[in-house]
Amino acid sequence: MLADSSFDKKDVKKAFSQAVSSYDEMATLQRIAGRELLKYEGIEEQTGTILDIGCGTGFLTGELLSLFNYQQLIALDLALSMIKATRKKNSAITNLQYLCADAENLPLLDNSVNQVFSNVALQWCQNLAGVFTEIKRILKPNGSLVFSTFGSQTLHELKHSWAKVDNFSHVNKFYNAKQICENLNLVGFQEIMFTEKVYTSYYDSVISLMRELKGIGAHNVMTGRNHNMTGKSRMQLMINYYEILRDNNRIPATFEIINVSCKK
Repeated sequence: MLADSSFDKKDVKKAFSQAVSSYDEMATLQRIAGRELLKYEGIEEQTGTILDIGCGTGFLTGELLSLFNYQQLIALDLALSMIKATRKKNSAITNLQYLCADAENLPLLDNSVNQVFSNVALQWCQNLAGVFTEIKRILKPNGSLVFSTFGSQTLHELKHSWAKVDNFSHVNKFYNAKQICENLNLVGFQEIMFTEKVYTSYYDSVISLMRELKGIGAHNVMTGRNHNMTGKSRMQLMINYYEILRDNNRIPATFEIINVSCKK
């Protein structure tokens, strides 16, 4: 099963490169998701080489450094500015390597990694089965993959509000847990386990929500969207529809996090 290739990877790279200075301040949910990943039973027993795909500014990388008795840890991200931020935070660590690369084309040898972690990053891959195939290729026998990703319920309020205005895609599309597991099964991963958790964040305004999405690099990067500048009148109409959901003087935004663990 192929992923929805409705966004341009160059736009993804640009979005996260521009978000590096604001990411740490705004990525609260990403830190919560990362800590949840580290609760999976047995992961602390892993040793050898560990790969952190989509390291961002290095939050999960730092947690992995403190938790594991590893021999080598590799921090990988598509955006060079994110790699630089992670390197700056961990400048004193000697057995930490950095790779600026695409998760769908990993520059690593077959059977070279013991464990792969990825925290809310794989949803930006165009071909989910393809990225799982790449990860399986570089994992050693019985190696494991532990990752989190946004689920299909994410930002449904914003999506539905825009749908009342026009037919363009204004909100990124995400897989549900069933689709993720189907793709993992397709490439041969085993012992697949997953959990789903829905978080609701509240904002003073729709603009505040959109500003946060931009601040973490997660605003719309879809090639199927309207490339003409969204008119102020249509933006305001969308906001008016969203405002109907306002509760206790704040507007809600749903984020579904799917955590998955599996073995080669």
